[in-house]
Amino acid sequence: MTNLQDKVALITGGSRRIGAGIVRVLHQGGMNLVLHYRHSATAAEALRAELCEQRPDSVLLIRGDLTKIAKVKSLVRQCAAEFGRLDALINNASVFFPTPLRLADETQWQNAMDTNLKAPFFLSQAAAPHLKKTGGAIINITDLYADRPLAGHAIYCATKAGLWSLTKSLALELAPQVRVNAIAPGAILWPENDTDELAHQRLVSRTPLKRTGKARDLANAVKFLLTDADFITGQMIHVDGGRGVV
Repeated sequence: MTNLQDKVALITGGSRRIGAGIVRVLHQGGMNLVLHYRHSATAAEALRAELCEQRPDSVLLIRGDLTKIAKVKSLVRQCAAEFGRLDALINNASVFFPTPLRLADETQWQNAMDTNLKAPFFLSQAAAPHLKKTGGAIINITDLYADRPLAGHAIYCATKAGLWSLTKSLALELAPQVRVNAIAPGAILWPENDTDELAHQRLVSRTPLKRTGKARDLANAVKFLLTDADFITGQMIHVDGGRGVV
């Protein structure tokens, strides 16, 4: 997939933050996009308007709850019906919240597992036949914490570790037609409502590059895996300023 022109990507959680950064970079490269969102309708509509002003009819918005398997399958069907093909699946949608062991409950477990792990699996299952036809790719957005757990967030870390394992498993199962890789971001964007500036400074001080990243840093890694990584599958790229080696 050395040329993104007129190719089609389905991106979950694509209306804001890192997802929106991925959407903009891939759209700039010439892709048509199916942009999934759940709650952020205003942001999704604004992003579609922005991109369709540059290239009409290049972005399809689909709202849905990824914890519902019927909606997951419908996403892929709508994508194929709109554009007639699918070249890339970007599993970006995710939930993040603390789950201290003494307070965590089954509802939190189910919410995190359904969104962060179950949805990517069943999206990959539904998308696989289309991706095989186009020689496409799947990219899973994991986390630095997939293999360097964060205290008090055991459930979240378990979902991201599971997504990394799923990446390797699908790379084996879908080869040679479909490549499957992961990207593990570090401090790209702080969690919403996180105003602990001292904690931010401490984290940056432990990062070899001594700064936070930008959404475009991760988006450029996505583009690389789609366009310049024909012999790479089953791998995870850390976009974390070097924190993974500290």
